[in-house]
Amino acid sequence: MARLPLTREEVSCQKLVLKLEKVDLTEEQIFQLCSDNRDFDMELTAQKELIIMPPVGLNSAWRENILTTRLTNWAEKDGTGIVCSPSALFKLENGAFRGPDASWIPKEKLKVFTKEELEKFGHLCPDFVAEIRSPRDTLKELQEKMAEYIANGAQLGWLIDPYKPAVYIYRPGEPVKRLDNPTSISGDPVLPGFVFNVAEIC
Repeated sequence: MARLPLTREEVSCQKLVLKLEKVDLTEEQIFQLCSDNRDFDMELTAQKELIIMPPVGLNSAWRENILTTRLTNWAEKDGTGIVCSPSALFKLENGAFRGPDASWIPKEKLKVFTKEELEKFGHLCPDFVAEIRSPRDTLKELQEKMAEYIANGAQLGWLIDPYKPAVYIYRPGEPVKRLDNPTSISGDPVLPGFVFNVAEIC
């Protein structure tokens, strides 16, 4: 069932949503739009809603960096995939352009793309995605985003809410699992051996 357009309650007041369903932007134009406005984060929903977001605050940027750093340290030892920062945008199968706060992609998935293609949007969904809630996010919009990642191919998703604190774990074909105030979370089996110390950022 197609999702209805975003409502005011579903989107933080810090974000601007532009409805572009009648504007036929090419992928190259979307890439240029993002490149020309680097002070803002942008995403495009499957319903052609352009979401323009201000930069995150200092604490949120620190949390994102901690997660991507710990994930990168693990990935370098594991050697089977790469980690992308929040600045990466992925075009999902449903047509949305999304940028998770942290993501991991198996190197095997990247072999089908040329070097030139890899300099633009990723035409895939990472196997692992993570979102860390910041003051600019509502929990509902992040939960919908996580469900979208799973529906488009992600094998594991973490939604970390440092304000509760709680972690929501997403896997294909399984109900969402909520962990309240966890000390750590495991990435097995998608990220074998990776354990993230959630308490470090909550």
